[in-house]
Amino acid sequence: MERKEAFAVWVTGLPASGKSTLVVSLRTELAARGVDAAVLESDALRPVFTPYPRYDEQEREAFYRQMAWVGALLIRHGVPVIFDATANRRAYREEARRQIPRFLEVYVECPLEVCMSRDPKGIYRHARQGEARHVPGLQDPYEPPLAPDLVIRGDTGEPSESARRIIETLSSRRYL
Repeated sequence: MERKEAFAVWVTGLPASGKSTLVVSLRTELAARGVDAAVLESDALRPVFTPYPRYDEQEREAFYRQMAWVGALLIRHGVPVIFDATANRRAYREEARRQIPRFLEVYVECPLEVCMSRDPKGIYRHARQGEARHVPGLQDPYEPPLAPDLVIRGDTGEPSESARRIIETLSSRRYL
């Protein structure tokens, strides 16, 4: 069987927009097609790369640079990668795109009010209470992609259907 070159999908959007739920569905859909993708989730990597996070601009720049490097390394070794990370600045995602030729940026668009009402990790609550100072969409800007490869609504639709749309896009680009 011919092995295809690996690819990356970066799923970006505000905190609590539905990125992680979509990533779970996407990974399941890929696995059903025999594709074992590695998920690089910012919440899982942050304690490794930045054990005492400040979430300021300098730290975020270094964190996302490391995350992109790990993703590019995995891809060079034939492992498809799904990035599950807000990456609030376009430059962070563009750095990954520069390193990874077969790259798909998926923007999970969701109104801030919906994200704040979900708030599964208490990020927005902590910001309102003055306990968090660098929440994207509140104190820090979130720069949505100017030309995402795909836009998914995080406040409507089923994650499994959105995952299938990503699969279709990957297939149409011959990444799968």
